Amino acid sequence: MMSAPKFLLLYKPVLLACSLCLIAVLSACTANRPSAHIAPGQAEQGSAVSGRYPNLFAQQGYSQQAINDKINQAFNQLFYGAPDSQALYFADGSNASGAKAYIADINNNDVRSEGMSYGMMIAVQMNKQAEFNALWNWAVSHMYHANPAHPAYGYFAWSVGTDGVALDEMPAPDGEEYFATALYFASVRWGDGAGIFQYKAKADELLQHMRHRSIITGQTQRGSQTGTNLFHPEHAMVRFTPDLANADHTDASYHLPAFYEVWARMGPAADRAFWQKAAQVSRDYFSKAADPGTGLTPDYGNFDGSPWAAPWRPESADFRFDAWRTAMNWSFDWSWWRMDARAIELSNRLQAFFVSEGLSSYASQYSLDGKKLDNTQQSGLVAMNAVASLAATGPDAGKFVQALWQLPVPEGHYRYYDGMLYMLALLHVSGQFQAWLPAQTDKTE
Repeated sequence: MMSAPKFLLLYKPVLLACSLCLIAVLSACTANRPSAHIAPGQAEQGSAVSGRYPNLFAQQGYSQQAINDKINQAFNQLFYGAPDSQALYFADGSNASGAKAYIADINNNDVRSEGMSYGMMIAVQMNKQAEFNALWNWAVSHMYHANPAHPAYGYFAWSVGTDGVALDEMPAPDGEEYFATALYFASVRWGDGAGIFQYKAKADELLQHMRHRSIITGQTQRGSQTGTNLFHPEHAMVRFTPDLANADHTDASYHLPAFYEVWARMGPAADRAFWQKAAQVSRDYFSKAADPGTGLTPDYGNFDGSPWAAPWRPESADFRFDAWRTAMNWSFDWSWWRMDARAIELSNRLQAFFVSEGLSSYASQYSLDGKKLDNTQQSGLVAMNAVASLAATGPDAGKFVQALWQLPVPEGHYRYYDGMLYMLALLHVSGQFQAWLPAQTDKTE
């Protein structure tokens, strides 16, 4: 970030006025740095306010050129590498809105709203509008429910075949959360287009459904189902699913307070207070859900922070694959907004546990109190633990960043989840995962 030049202190009032003018000019002209309104009395600014995003790789001594090369190599491999062993992004023809493409879960041979929305977020962060638009076009064409009688109306099917046929028509709310935020960022970074590329309008519409969607009962491939909104109105908390049968549960890795703060600034005005409340509720939830000894969180949870062993998946009460992402969520929230210093202790606690397990030998799945449930170390978890260093202050925080640097780009049969988390982590840790906000955004009054 550019900084204002220093002048001799000849006359303080004049100096102050000139400095403020210069700062305003720089803010308006710095195209590569998102900016946000500074709240009165805010003592310590987060990155989303200051525009200064920490580059943890640079802090470990890696050059900016080497960092950029690593990120570009990862993007090129995951989007345009060998289709049978490296790529996740696949072009899929075109329609009236233009090119279409999807992110494939290779292991499960499907397309997931999670991966599609991650792909869009990666694309907007890397200024890849063609890829962003192709992914959004595919999602709207093959995943979106436009029928007002469908229980998932206004949402995206979470699992669809690569042929575009839905495998499970109900949504997984993290997909909608990333879709909406990526669309808001695209609106700021590139400006709105026509049709489905009216980014902000589409994000507003999605938030409206997520917050206010009424209960709808209708037929799906699994028989009659009833769907509701994605956020519980009283708890102000993201649901595990809008499927009414399991709607009164949550998933810690779906809690994204950093995004809710964006929605509280860019979303429909009537709901901005709700999104600010949701952000604080999620910060409280992290502290309730994290084990007091290990810092591990369960895959699925109850609204009070306790683990939930889903009847069809009792292991969801443990630290499994979903839960890898939770530390990323509290850590970049702290880095962006500086709203809740408990994130520092959470990251320190979690990283201390993994250090105790051995940085090169910790497993990927655990009971919450720290008993190993497998004997493998997967790159997706290594990547998420590096993002935890955005909040960590412990003596080993840098070692987790170095561990991410040393990872190769995931490839092979299981490259989807590991690869998406690896790519997100590279952007977070390098300071290139940013909040693209209008030049001035106001908090809820």
